[in-house]
Amino acid sequence: MATSRPSGRTFPSDFVFGSATASYQIEGAVHEGGRGPSIWDTFSHTPGKVLNDDTGDIAADHYHRVAQDVALMQELGLEAYRFSVAWPRIQPTGAGEPNAEGLAFYSDLVDRLVAAGIKPVVTLYHWDLPQALEDEGGWSNRETAYRFAEYARIVARALGDRVHTWSTLNEPWCSAFLGYASGVHAPGVTDDERALKAVHHLNLAHGLAARALRDELGQDTQISVTLNLHPLTPATQSPEDLEALRRVNTIGNEVFLQPLLEGRYPAEVFADTAHVTDWSFVQEGDLDLIQVPIDLLGLNYYDDSVVRHGTPPVGDGTPGPDGHKSSERIPWVGADEVEWVQRPGPRTAMGWGIHPEGLTRMLLEIAQRYPGQPLAVTENGAAFYDEVTDGRVHDQDRVDYLHDHIDAVGAALAAGADVRGYYVWSLMDNFEWAYGYDRRFGVVHVDYPTGTRTVKDSARWYADVIRTRTVVPPTVA
Repeated sequence: MATSRPSGRTFPSDFVFGSATASYQIEGAVHEGGRGPSIWDTFSHTPGKVLNDDTGDIAADHYHRVAQDVALMQELGLEAYRFSVAWPRIQPTGAGEPNAEGLAFYSDLVDRLVAAGIKPVVTLYHWDLPQALEDEGGWSNRETAYRFAEYARIVARALGDRVHTWSTLNEPWCSAFLGYASGVHAPGVTDDERALKAVHHLNLAHGLAARALRDELGQDTQISVTLNLHPLTPATQSPEDLEALRRVNTIGNEVFLQPLLEGRYPAEVFADTAHVTDWSFVQEGDLDLIQVPIDLLGLNYYDDSVVRHGTPPVGDGTPGPDGHKSSERIPWVGADEVEWVQRPGPRTAMGWGIHPEGLTRMLLEIAQRYPGQPLAVTENGAAFYDEVTDGRVHDQDRVDYLHDHIDAVGAALAAGADVRGYYVWSLMDNFEWAYGYDRRFGVVHVDYPTGTRTVKDSARWYADVIRTRTVVPPTVA
């Protein structure tokens, strides 16, 4: 992949460069330390749900390698580390008294990060719902939102004096629609009404948890939420293509942006999904609870999309946003007649196109729409098929990818967007959800049989960016 952008763009001294991971993807030790089962344990152990029937039972074995992994972060010069807490490690059944061993694990991690000069950024939910709560309806059950707020309060009491920023949810779109509509993620449900209930209860969970955090830690507590917005372009300006875009934008972006930041749902979503539900699960006062001032809006970006009116051919396996394929049940409730236009050009191992200009556009559009709202790119990265050669991983495609995307963030900054940080996804190779261990996103290579870590060229390059605060040329000695 040839780079398309000039090098040499600089970043201000207070811009934060970090990396990100998720608990189920890296920790392993699923039966240790008092941890209970999550929906991803159940899903990954169901034959045929994950590529090669891989599971997160061991993953990258981070649970046993915390000291080594924090030392790697320090070696790379990371200024912040965004990690998620496994809810079933804190409350094995999603309710009741906290598990002391689980809290101790994360307390130790936070202490090590602080000692290394790395800001701890905690995500409270990155998809590993306790299975016991799913047995009671999961995110389609309103009670789960209240259980989440109790869990947030427990973690705040244990870690709050040392955490820099709290993010309530990671990509609630995926939790709701990949988990309950298309069923390609845990818990593997295909029920559109449950998916829409999950949307609302995840939004409610954010509001309740944010209030619990500030109640415990004070009103100046730094609160965030992370969304995977879908930057969209119509294939043509025809009314049909514009309507296709509008429907995807409504169910892909607006059902989270508007309630979280504006205290309302888009009126169009009620009409688009009237055949599914009447939305009577939205109770009086809910939207006031959901809209909580946040200090940082996290945005995850991997690709933008071109859409048009039409029906994807069933069974051709064409990849769409977030890895779903046209052969699978679509997650776009209320937007059934939409095709994703496959543009020419390089792609990652996920089948996603490489379009860094979409990241600039997304940041500028959100900055203009919500002036005064600080932003951060909380995930961005690429999967490629990496190999260790003579003790090194020469992942030049990833270096080029990161070069162009970090430069794209700088372009948004230069154009006036208030972007506070960039977190590369991911620190290390890991369990890539329904793709198991077949896709590698890490800037650190993990040999899964042994757990051996190997710093890739992309990590060395990123370390130079952090050290110099400059988008250095995409070459590695």
